[in-house]
Amino acid sequence: MSSPRLFVVASPSGGGKTSLVNALLQQDEHVALSVSHTTRAPRPGEQEGVHYYFVDDATFEALAEEGAFLEHARVFGSRYGTGRAAVTRQLASGFDVLLDIDWQGARQVRKSFPAARTIFILPPSLDVLRQRLVKRGQDSEEVIARRMQAARDEISHAGEFDYLVVNDDFQSALADLHAIVRQGRPRRTEQISKSREILAELLKTG
Repeated sequence: MSSPRLFVVASPSGGGKTSLVNALLQQDEHVALSVSHTTRAPRPGEQEGVHYYFVDDATFEALAEEGAFLEHARVFGSRYGTGRAAVTRQLASGFDVLLDIDWQGARQVRKSFPAARTIFILPPSLDVLRQRLVKRGQDSEEVIARRMQAARDEISHAGEFDYLVVNDDFQSALADLHAIVRQGRPRRTEQISKSREILAELLKTG
């Protein structure tokens, strides 16, 4: 069996990253998710230590100054950070570890873990992405507009990632994600060229 590996999974808001990661965790008992710290308030249904470690700004800043985070960033006004010690423990326990973070965090992780593999989840189009955000029913039109602008910024960094997965069909995207984690490549070989074409189109329309 190969040594446990660290994977960074990123996507724009509404790209389906969280749903794909959760489905992969249910499918593969050898994969674990690193639980991040955040300064934002818990959302309905979120549990301490399961979804996030919820801390105040002063605690977060103290942890950052101690070097406790493998990476940390500010997103939509709140701070998020990945605990260095927790990731090390998970890898030592034999798990492949997923980090659900953004491109800023991916850059920081590469410095500490050069062997980490990075995966970017792409929507099939910006129109589909906006429809997903609207369908969630969580945000106002103003917030959706902000998220769409942030999505364009996120997508502009997708070329920095080792793998691209297009979330056009959830089960197919999940199979590709699982194949990357297990075999180091997408399940659908045609997805490699297709994802590059879709990324070029997203950047052009963005």
